[in-house]
Amino acid sequence: MPSDCIPFRDTNYFSSLICDYLDEKAELKPFYNRFPKVENFKAQIDEKQQSFSDENRKILANVLNSQYGAIDCSDSTKDNIALLEQSSTFTITTGHQLNLFTGPLYFLYKIISTINLTKDLKEKYPDYNFVPVYWMATEDHDFDEINYFNLFGKKVQWNRNDGGAVGVFDTEGLDKVFEIFSSEIGSGRNAERLKSLFEEAYVKHNNLAEATRYLANELFGEYGLVIVDGDDHKLKRLFIPFMEREFVEQTTYNAVLPKAEELGRLGYKVQVNPREINLFYLAEGLRERIIEKEGKYFVNETDISWSKSEILKELHEFPERFSPNVMMRPLYQEVILPNLCYIGGGGELAYWLELRDYFDTVQIPFPMLLLRNSVLIQTEKQAEKIKKLNVSNTDLFLKQHELINRKVRRISNIDINFDPQRKYLEEQFEGMYALAEQTDVTFLNAVKAQEVKQLKGLDALEKRLLKAQKRKLSDHVKRLTTIQNELFPNQSLQERNVNFSEMYLEYGEDLISILMKELDPLKSEFVILKF
Repeated sequence: MPSDCIPFRDTNYFSSLICDYLDEKAELKPFYNRFPKVENFKAQIDEKQQSFSDENRKILANVLNSQYGAIDCSDSTKDNIALLEQSSTFTITTGHQLNLFTGPLYFLYKIISTINLTKDLKEKYPDYNFVPVYWMATEDHDFDEINYFNLFGKKVQWNRNDGGAVGVFDTEGLDKVFEIFSSEIGSGRNAERLKSLFEEAYVKHNNLAEATRYLANELFGEYGLVIVDGDDHKLKRLFIPFMEREFVEQTTYNAVLPKAEELGRLGYKVQVNPREINLFYLAEGLRERIIEKEGKYFVNETDISWSKSEILKELHEFPERFSPNVMMRPLYQEVILPNLCYIGGGGELAYWLELRDYFDTVQIPFPMLLLRNSVLIQTEKQAEKIKKLNVSNTDLFLKQHELINRKVRRISNIDINFDPQRKYLEEQFEGMYALAEQTDVTFLNAVKAQEVKQLKGLDALEKRLLKAQKRKLSDHVKRLTTIQNELFPNQSLQERNVNFSEMYLEYGEDLISILMKELDPLKSEFVILKF
C-alpha cells in the first residue's frame, strides 16, 4: 500500500500548541508528565501500578461484564476484560462522542491508533498486558454535534427533542434515518453490510449508548477493543472523594486556572477555562451545571438546590446523578482505569495540557498524551491525477487560493514575480531620500508617498498579470481545484468531514485491516494513503 507522510506542522491544520508539543519544546515540559515514546512507558507503568488498587480492578471488570451482557463480544474482548483484574494489565484509552454512525472518519483513526499502540507496547514489554479502551461520551449533552453524519456531500440528520445526557436517548426516529441512508448507498455487498450495521445498531437497540457500543464492537471487537460507559453507579462511587473535594475545595478551578493562564502567557490559545464547580447534575431529560452561591448549591435553570451537607448526602447516596464536565472527565477516566496514555485529537490534547497540576493536587498519575493518527486517503485515480498535475502532498494542504497562485506562477511561461522590480524601485528611491533629506520635511513626505504609490502600482500589475495567467491556464486551474475539493471537502480535512461508509462502500472489510496495518501511532506525522 503506497503511503507518504508530512509533518503535522506543514499541514497548517494543527495549532502551534500541538506542533510545539510534538517538537517537545522546553517551555511546554511543565504541562505534561512523560512524552509518548515507547521507552518512557516503563516508568509510567510503575507509577500507575503503585496507585491503582486491586479493588478498583475488580469493580471495573464487574461493571464491564455487566455492560457487555447483551453484546456478542469477541473472545479477544472477553479476555481483555478478564485481564483487567490483573495488576500487570494496563489500558490505552481514547474517547469520542456518540456521533451518529461514527460521525467523521477520524473516529476510526482514534481507535486504530489505540489498538496499534497496545500491540507495540506488548512487543516492547511482554511481561505486561495492554488493553485498548474506547470511552463513550454517554454523558455529553451537545446533541447538535452528534445527530448527523455527512454522506456524499449531504447531511444525514436525526431530528428529535434535545435534553439531558445523550447516552440514554431512545432511538425513536432512527428508522427513518435508516431509510434515507439505505436509499443513498444503493446495493452491493458492501452496501448491504453497511445497511445491516446501521439497522442492527440504531433500529434494534433501545438507546444511543447501546447502539454505539454495538457498532464499535462490530467494527473493532476482533481486535480486543473494550468499550466503557462511565455513566454507571458503581464507577461513579469510586469518584465520590474527588467530586466531594470539588464541592468543598473547588480543586479543579484552583489548580487548572493558573495553568491555563500560563499557557496564555506563552502565547497559546486556551482551549477550555475551568468553572468554579465542574460538575453537572443528571436527571431524566436534564444535564445542567451546578453553581455555588453563598454556601448553597443550585442546578442552573432549575429549582433544585441544596445546602453543603445536603448536596454531600445526595452525592454519597446517588453518585450517578453527578456528571463531570470536560475539565473533570479526564480525572474520572484515570481514577477508574489503570490507564497509561490518552490518545486524542489536537483540541482534546490542548485541554489535557491544562490539567497536569490538577492531577498532582489530587495525587493521580497524569497519563501520557498522544496525538491520534491523521490520514488523507487517495484513490488510485486521484493519485494519478495529482501526479499528472505535478503537485506535492504538502502543496495539497495549502489554502486553495495559495495553491492556485503557487501553481500558476510555477507553470507559467512568463515570470509573474515582480520582486526584482520592487527591489530596483526601492533602490531608486534611496537616492531620492538622500536628496530629500537636504531639503525640508514636506519634500521628504512627498517622496515617501510616491514610493508607496509606485509599489502599490506594482502590486496591482502583478495581480492583474496573475489573474490573466489564471484565465490562460484555466483548464489546469480547474483540474487542480477539482482534485483538492475532492480530497478536502469544504476546504477542510477529509477526516473531519467524510463518514467511514463512503470508504467502506469502496473497500469493504479491507478498509479497517489496511488502516490497522499502515498506521503507526508513535510516528507523529500526517499520513497520506493511496488505496
